Formats: sequence, structure tokens, C-alpha cells
Amino acid sequence: MTNDHVTPRPEPADMNRLPATELAVLNEFLDFYRTVLARKAEGLTTGQLRRTTSASNLTLGGLIKHMALVEDSWFTIRFTDQPAPEPWASASWETDADWELTSAANDSPEELLALYDAACERSRVVVAATPSLDAPMPSENLGKGGPCNLRWIMVHMIEEYARHTGHADIIRESIDGQTGD
Repeated sequence: MTNDHVTPRPEPADMNRLPATELAVLNEFLDFYRTVLARKAEGLTTGQLRRTTSASNLTLGGLIKHMALVEDSWFTIRFTDQPAPEPWASASWETDADWELTSAANDSPEELLALYDAACERSRVVVAATPSLDAPMPSENLGKGGPCNLRWIMVHMIEEYARHTGHADIIRESIDGQTGD
């Protein structure tokens, strides 16, 4: 895979250009991190997406697939109470609790990024269709947590991306020295 195309990185809201609403700020920061993570995988081969650093088994391919799962888990499954889409619905979670991380080694860069893009788009549709950031998640999907609304989910997703894009930075630099974003 060549790096003929680099996805443009959206700039999140800053103090000199504040979006009109809280929702717009959350969407801009979430889309910023979504794009940064995808850009970390651009231009890499399947073998490079499988590569680990010496200190961890984590791979860029695994991170991409993991965040596709996290997008679907929070927005589609938990918040809208819809069934898990594929590949999550038929994944063998009983035999491999980290299935999304380990199975990514079998996927091409194109497959991984298509899965990720589709999950992000489903999440955007959910957010756009929700009338308020205060809209609650169904109580049966809360697990051990207390009340949870769309605002909390979006902030949590920004936190997830911030952590994992940091991991992606280290992995990408160990592959080909590329830094940035």
C-alpha cells in the first residue's frame, strides 16, 4: 500500500473559533481523534499493521479494529440498544476476549479502515439523530455505572481516542519513524 493519499485532518475547536454549541465542540474533537487514528494506519502494509513494539503486543491494525468495536459498542449497541453489527455479532468472544485485537492480523489495511469508517459513520448517524446531549442510555445497558447520557458517551469516546492515538503514535514511529498529528 502506498501513501498516495493522506486523509485531511480536521482541526478541533479552539479558543479563537468556538463552534456555536456544545454538541459541535464534542463532534469536532471526536472527529479530530477519529481522523488522527486513521491517519496513523495510512500508507502501511498488512505486515506493518501487524507489527508490535518490543514492549507490547498492541498493533496499529488491532487499535483500528478495537476502536471500531468501541464506536459500535457505545453508540449502536449500548446507546441505541440495537443488535451488534458484524463482525462483532459472530465474533468468538468466549474463546478470545481480545478477539478484535488478535483477529486484526488477518485483515488487510483496506478491510480494517473500511470497518472503522463504517463504525464511525454509524456513530455519527446516532449522534445526529439524537435530539439532546442529555438523552439517556437505556437503563438496562448501564452495567455497573450510574446514569449515562450521550454527553458522557461522547466525552468518554474522546478520552478513549486520546489514549489510543498516543499508543498509535508510538507504534507508527517504531515502524517507519513517522511522527506528527
